[in-house]
Amino acid sequence: MKKLQEAHLRKPVRPDLLMTPSDQGDVDLDVDFAADRGNWTGKLDFLLSCIGYCVGLGNVWRFPYRAYTNGGGAFLVPYFLMLAICGIPLFFLELSLGQFSSLGPLAVWKISPLFKGAGAAMLLIVGLVAVYYNMIIAYVLFYLFASLTSDLPWEHCGNWWNTELCLEHRGSKDGNGALPLNLTYTVSPSEEYWSRYVLHIQGSQGIGSPGEIRWNLCLCLLLAWVIVFLCILKGVKSSGKVVYFTATFPYLILLMLLVRGVTLPGAWKGIQFYLTPQFHHLLSSKVWIEAALQIFYSLGVGFGGLLTFASYNTFHQNIYRDTFIVTLGNAITSILAGFAIFSVLGYMSQELGVPVDQVAKAGPGLAFVVYPQAMTMLPLSPFWSFLFFFMLLTLGLDSQFAFLETIVTAVTDEFPYYLRPKKAVFSGLICVAMYLMGLILTTDGGMYWLVLLDDYSASFGLMVVVITTCLAVTRVYGIQRFCRDIHMMLGFKPGLYFRACWLFLSPAMLLALLVYSIVKYQPSEYGSYRFPPWAELLGILMGLLSCLMIPAGMLVAVLREEGSLWERLQQASRPAMDWGPSLEENRTGMYVATLAGSQSPKPLMVHMRKYGGITSFENTAIEVDREIAEEEESMILDSHLPVAPVTPQG
Repeated sequence: MKKLQEAHLRKPVRPDLLMTPSDQGDVDLDVDFAADRGNWTGKLDFLLSCIGYCVGLGNVWRFPYRAYTNGGGAFLVPYFLMLAICGIPLFFLELSLGQFSSLGPLAVWKISPLFKGAGAAMLLIVGLVAVYYNMIIAYVLFYLFASLTSDLPWEHCGNWWNTELCLEHRGSKDGNGALPLNLTYTVSPSEEYWSRYVLHIQGSQGIGSPGEIRWNLCLCLLLAWVIVFLCILKGVKSSGKVVYFTATFPYLILLMLLVRGVTLPGAWKGIQFYLTPQFHHLLSSKVWIEAALQIFYSLGVGFGGLLTFASYNTFHQNIYRDTFIVTLGNAITSILAGFAIFSVLGYMSQELGVPVDQVAKAGPGLAFVVYPQAMTMLPLSPFWSFLFFFMLLTLGLDSQFAFLETIVTAVTDEFPYYLRPKKAVFSGLICVAMYLMGLILTTDGGMYWLVLLDDYSASFGLMVVVITTCLAVTRVYGIQRFCRDIHMMLGFKPGLYFRACWLFLSPAMLLALLVYSIVKYQPSEYGSYRFPPWAELLGILMGLLSCLMIPAGMLVAVLREEGSLWERLQQASRPAMDWGPSLEENRTGMYVATLAGSQSPKPLMVHMRKYGGITSFENTAIEVDREIAEEEESMILDSHLPVAPVTPQG
């Protein structure tokens, strides 16, 4: 403290409330936090964590495929429009909720206890996603280790796992270039390596008979969970340091793959296929829905990760600026990834003498079949293969950190006295439990279960959760009150654009997505395998369970209140007494002296005494106080207006 006072005398000091973490030194970053909860310790921890969380596997293996199948360059029109209508507003809303309250996805529903079931639904969804997402990371680790060789194992046929249909897909050359191959009824070595060696899917008869555990996959999954646990061992203090590498290094690898890709012969053919505008696609509603889905899932809204990360911020962190940095950065990364992918696919199509659309795939088919096959056609193929899978590893780990941190933070915020002192042990138990749950994914038929989880765990249930959150905050809690909270926190109120999106445009778009996903429902499939009815029912129940948690939470909240049903609903929908900023010095206006044990009638004066003047944020707080006082005064005057006497008739 003495050191800080001496520094204050040497040079002008900007108040803490005017600083963002990037402006402050590491010494004074924790001034706005309760000591037992923890907070970001570095200057860019929060921003890089959000970038790492949003920029994930979907940017590499889903966006490029969606773009070329939905109009190429024309797809960018609905993509950026949906980003403006759904992505940016919902992203900012979730960050604002977390930063204002400094609470996780469960405890944040002090804002309106009636909707606490939405927080429980978030945890169920993110828990199911975390189980299978780490299995994908295990596949990446498997390929990463397999790349540490002089010859890639999926380069040639003739291995014990290959069949008679295996054909090395390399175009033969003559004077006129590549002769087209007849790929009908043949299978590439990379495809058989993936399905018959890595998955060993021939050992399963279907989802009902998963077969034996693949011990090499089991060990890779164990390693994936060990890595995740070590990185979240100390909460955001440890994961916040890891993201300095995992969130930035993928960009270096992506740039290397992009430069290598565009210098290959035939690369322009793939890029042209990727970006050639086909504007007639814009007349199809499917294209607009696909754009909204890409934005919705890519930004990770509704999973609770954004809310959790923001809850570890200082109260006046500039999340408005961070929202635009992350959302636009995510979009640009997706576009760049498309160039890196399709430049290599263009080269591959020229080598094989086939059209680009015959080699282009999405999802695991791109990451574990097509791109590895393309790597075998390059000089130094093990080096490029290692780089590609190392990029996928770092992309996936960031998202997995967020999923685990969301679960751990949500539960420890609910039981702080019991779990916060033992947060590391609790995190370890969560990792062990999820590893055991994921063992079925390491069996011969594990891919069938992974597809089922991927199709249903975060489908319509996630949309229902986000719609509920949006309506609860803007309609029940109140858009005016929410904007006033943001004013207190950031120094300005959200403009007409954000209000219009929160009140009308975003919920309407999400509702359209929900209806579309129900109307266009298609049973799950993997290749030629069709899932049995009982598996489809299990998947639907998985999605419905998260939806049912919302009315279940409402029932619990209503039963805890007293009075008639309407009175109980009103009481349960009001914010809890201790709702608001976590520190007393940030609680002004209606939030003054509502914390347990609060002594100060005016926490605002804490910083005024410290700096001997009024900061811009304190001016904001005073304005908010004045607005609330004027509203209360007008309500009192209205209640005391003289009532005209009723003249008896007779």
